[in-house]
Amino acid sequence: GRMWAYTVGFTVLPHVGGFLGWFINRKEIPVWYEKLKKPSWCPPRKMFPVAWTVLYTGMGYASYLVWNELGGCSSKAIVPLGLYGAQLALNWAWPPFFFGARNLRMALIDILCLDALAIGTVCSWYRISRTAALLLLPYLGWLAMATCLTIRIWKDNPEQKPGKSE
Repeated sequence: GRMWAYTVGFTVLPHVGGFLGWFINRKEIPVWYEKLKKPSWCPPRKMFPVAWTVLYTGMGYASYLVWNELGGCSSKAIVPLGLYGAQLALNWAWPPFFFGARNLRMALIDILCLDALAIGTVCSWYRISRTAALLLLPYLGWLAMATCLTIRIWKDNPEQKPGKSE
């Protein structure tokens, strides 16, 4: 009877950090982000919340599948769910680096580390639950685009030195 609560909890968890990141940084988007030089292939702003809702739901449900397959918080779950937790923390850290601190270099370092951990998560999950691993593939695709976008924005928008007038 309680399994539905676990399913919902795991599925909702990624949305919490994603929502907080948006909520805290939402004022920076029209003020600062819109003024950045971005490539022509940058997705429209309205697409990001839709994409992240789908991606967070898939990754959250996938984490439930892995947790359930491994019998909960067992010793076997430490590495696969630890990788997931670490990549989720880096995922949540990206908006404060990018929008909050406007630190494009830290955002880039963050997303490159995130990519490695997300790939590691998929690889570790594949042996446990093929379905869970497959549910993360759209996320890896979106991360690849987001990484390329972060690289381009970082290259095309040199950081201003503090105190330097324009």
